[in-house]
Amino acid sequence: MLFDTIAAISTPRGEGGIGIVRISGNHALEILGKIFKPKSKKNVEDLRNFSINYGHLYDGENLVDEVLVSIMKAPNTYTKEDIVEINCHGGFVITEKVLETVLKNGARISESGEFTRRAFLNGRLDLTQAEAVMDIIHGKTEKSVSLSLDQLRGDLKEQIGHLKKLVLDVAAHINVVLDYPEEGIDDPLPENLVGNLREVMDTTDILIKSYDKGKMIKEGIKTAIVGKPNVGKSSILNSVLKEERAIVTHVAGTTRDVIEEVVNLKGIPLVLVDTAGIRRKSKVEESLEYYSVLRAIKTIKRADVCILMLDGKEGLTEQDKRIAGIAAEELKPIVVVVNKWDLVDKNKVSMKSMKEELYAELPFLSYAPIEFVSALTGQRTTKILEISDTIYEEYTKRISTGILNTVLKEAVLMNNPPTRKGRVVKINYATQVSTAPPKFVLFCNYPELIHFSYARYIENKFREAFGFDGSPILISFEKKNAEKD
Repeated sequence: MLFDTIAAISTPRGEGGIGIVRISGNHALEILGKIFKPKSKKNVEDLRNFSINYGHLYDGENLVDEVLVSIMKAPNTYTKEDIVEINCHGGFVITEKVLETVLKNGARISESGEFTRRAFLNGRLDLTQAEAVMDIIHGKTEKSVSLSLDQLRGDLKEQIGHLKKLVLDVAAHINVVLDYPEEGIDDPLPENLVGNLREVMDTTDILIKSYDKGKMIKEGIKTAIVGKPNVGKSSILNSVLKEERAIVTHVAGTTRDVIEEVVNLKGIPLVLVDTAGIRRKSKVEESLEYYSVLRAIKTIKRADVCILMLDGKEGLTEQDKRIAGIAAEELKPIVVVVNKWDLVDKNKVSMKSMKEELYAELPFLSYAPIEFVSALTGQRTTKILEISDTIYEEYTKRISTGILNTVLKEAVLMNNPPTRKGRVVKINYATQVSTAPPKFVLFCNYPELIHFSYARYIENKFREAFGFDGSPILISFEKKNAEKD
């Protein structure tokens, strides 16, 4: 290999029982021979492969530490290079001194992720497995680590390899038909090869559908808690975490920074983000608060789910509507949470009447679920997490083309597109082109004649059939390429 020899501390820095310094490269054993004296008094080159050896580490004549050294010779190692792991005492000073000694004798400090990069470049791992290593290191839940271990084991690699073979078999047959017509092959694509294509399409569809779920398990659902000042955003965070993580006072605008915490929800990491209260610009005078509000809006843009907090005692305000509008414009799935419900006079206001009022005032959020909670008592606060998980699944849901067009056909039969200017609009078919948010394209002969009310009718029919609770839906009408005026 043309690589030089690298070294790094492989254990977390700080105090601990053991610290490990790893060396990889052609000169790993040579460097070890300069600094390590085995208790067995053997030369380093005579030590057995895949052995652990007790001894002492020296920097010249100065004793550095009493160590155990693991020796792993190429090519059967993680990087397919010679690897040495020095197990020393875990103090910060000791591990740094061991690394410094290794570097003084011919190694260089490794870059972040360089051991795994070498494993990839040397053919020990493919790209999917290399990514899985990082996912395992940064895994937030047991389910996310399990998923990454499957990928590291090569499950995805085997699936892709199998699909590649199926496609190559089809391509080889087609090439033979085209290049050797004199062979008299009548069937351009035998049934078994048609079966290959069906399997490729079905498996690919499954892999595509599993991507969003896998991403959610690995990276978590980033859930932004947004609202105007003093509606209880920080209190909700503390209630869910069951600890005083965020500062809570009666003074509006206490939260100035973005606070993130991870909650394990049935194996799904839910990243809760407490943001600064968003006030009207005319009310924001201090420069610090101004930038805090900007960061809160930026958090909405990056969030997977938005929890819109309202003050149940105060009711819906104009500022609440503005914040809801920001989240809706960013096409985020939203759950509306009415806090301080324990302080509301139930004789005058009921959940049902409050919901009706909110939907009437926020018609653009007619798809959003509404939940009533009390951060003070903890009433129904954990339910917010379950709703966030549910609406994110709706947000990333993918509908198969066959089922989608069955629903579309029934909807059109029940209510045909209006005829305009003597022209009849004919909708041919629909397909879902993306998720997060779900976007559907309907192909027809005169897309410019479709009225927004009919588009809303189709959206409602899709929601009746497929749900999409809490998630916005995008529907566009486009002209088929083959259609001519």
